[in-house]
Amino acid sequence: MAQELANPDEPVVLGEEIDHVRLITLNRPRQLNVISPKVGVGRAFSAGGDLKVFYDGRKLKDSCLEVVYRMYWLCYHIHTYKKTQVALVNGISMGGGASLMVPMRFSVVTEKTVFATPEASIGHHTDCGFSYMLSHLPGHLGEYFALTGARLNGKEVVAAGLATHFVPSEKLLELEKKLISLNSGDVNAVKSVIEEFSVEVQIDEESVLNKQAVIDECFSKDTVEEILKSLEMELGKEGNAWIGGVLKGLKRSSPTGLKIALRSIREGRITKLSECLKKEFRLTINILRSTISGDIYEGIRALTIDKDNNPKWDPLTLDKVNDVEMDLVFQPFEDHLELQIPEKEECRWEGKYENSAYATLQQIDE
Repeated sequence: MAQELANPDEPVVLGEEIDHVRLITLNRPRQLNVISPKVGVGRAFSAGGDLKVFYDGRKLKDSCLEVVYRMYWLCYHIHTYKKTQVALVNGISMGGGASLMVPMRFSVVTEKTVFATPEASIGHHTDCGFSYMLSHLPGHLGEYFALTGARLNGKEVVAAGLATHFVPSEKLLELEKKLISLNSGDVNAVKSVIEEFSVEVQIDEESVLNKQAVIDECFSKDTVEEILKSLEMELGKEGNAWIGGVLKGLKRSSPTGLKIALRSIREGRITKLSECLKKEFRLTINILRSTISGDIYEGIRALTIDKDNNPKWDPLTLDKVNDVEMDLVFQPFEDHLELQIPEKEECRWEGKYENSAYATLQQIDE
């Protein structure tokens, strides 16, 4: 959950244990609870990775590797954790921040919730397990969300299967208190309490979720170029004016980011979670290393540093993105340099960053 107000001198993450209940609160409201080496209250649950931290480290070798490694390792444990988890999401939940919501056994959203995975637009990719989660949505909604960064409101998030319950924001504090007083992790008991406060969702007629037939037709195509062509053909049909905004967004996004995101989502559909996270780790590190393009830093510059919203992509167009070079960012690392995910329950807490080859290499460099 996220607080409404926070003292700047307080820790960025607040932890509290009340009998059998543990509360974790993200506490960087001014920064929208972004995820950074100081991993994070206000109007955001979490707005994802701290883009400024990425940008500031662009000239330093693997300056963000540790926080990336730790985040993806954490993502796996959130997905596979056996105790009952509840996320109370009363604000922005985007990118990596949404990975603290979607995998939970119970994720409660409100009318203030905004969900999106906008990473591809700035030259990044759909990460933190979302190449797996989005690819398992009905039809080709996964490709649509990954490439367009389309935003969903709270009711749409539930309807899409990305959250479990919708509760009006004015009831959220009361729900939190009731869950704490329950003092139990029993799944049925927790579900029963949440359902006392939740309401049935009815999405608006104009919701993008009601456009799935068109989305499936267009976003099932093999390449980004073919997707764009299909959208342009559909645009002229009655009732499809909404596609104009989709095309505009795609055409101003990073060509490299779009192609990486599409391939990653497609691979996610036939790959288990642990392998998706390993792949995403490789992609992120290679992207931050500018292995084939520095688009992520240009995207961040245009969006959050200079704020001119006028990025100069390299390459500038989709047809100039080299497929052979694309293979480089997907290529596996040596075994000891991969994200170390413990898939056997008895080894659950192995693979931490401090025990990884990267930590050893860092000590040598120091």
